[in-house]
Amino acid sequence: MKDVNEKREREKRTVSEMIALYCRKNHHTKKGQMCAECRELAEYACLRSDKCPFMEEKTFCSNCKVHCYKPEMRERIRRVMRFSGPRMIFHHPIMAVSHVIACKKEKRRIERNERG
Repeated sequence: MKDVNEKREREKRTVSEMIALYCRKNHHTKKGQMCAECRELAEYACLRSDKCPFMEEKTFCSNCKVHCYKPEMRERIRRVMRFSGPRMIFHHPIMAVSHVIACKKEKRRIERNERG
């Protein structure tokens, strides 16, 4: 169970950092702060991670077949990911590389399972 909790916390840290980066660059907040809109999105994303029943099997929400975000929040998080994803390598290189590796592994695992 410890592994799932670590995974959950890592996902929450990653998404929070991505939202913070988006907020800093688009809403011109200071480092370590977020505007009310981005703070709401970060809290929502963390709540969804806390309630996720698939945490053991999946790596990231983008790889999940069940979309538990409300449509409006899903669009907001998608915008954040599109903006922050490519920039994470400059702001959080270890987190970014870990994310890419985990995504590649997950993609290979899914392809293996689909082939049977």
